[in-house]
Amino acid sequence: MDISIQVNQAGPSTSKGLIRNHEVMIDRPESKGGADKGAMGGELLLAALGGCFSSNLLAAIAAREAAISDVNITVTGTLDGTPANFSAIDMKVAAEHDDAELLEKLITISERSCIVANTLKDSVKLTIGPA
Repeated sequence: MDISIQVNQAGPSTSKGLIRNHEVMIDRPESKGGADKGAMGGELLLAALGGCFSSNLLAAIAAREAAISDVNITVTGTLDGTPANFSAIDMKVAAEHDDAELLEKLITISERSCIVANTLKDSVKLTIGPA
């Protein structure tokens, strides 16, 4: 199975990502010569990781009818090197729950199911856990 998206120029520094029936604007902040009409690609990479993981976690919670709600995920990337790259990415998961062991189990299941996490693991130090 292949997944394909389209990215088209939408301005001097702005691009528009077309993903199925969705659009996402991609740009640089004004401080980096952009028009700040969207997130930077690196920010979208972090959002893609958080979103992929979150969709798997929410599906795992729903499938088990687990009493876990108000899931909030913070993804932090550490930039290093020249050219710049993420040398480490840390993802913290916070949620309302009564069973920490179940939440940790579902975090592990979701990490194993996340396409983005599976792709990044061999390239960057990736840590995922409860907040």
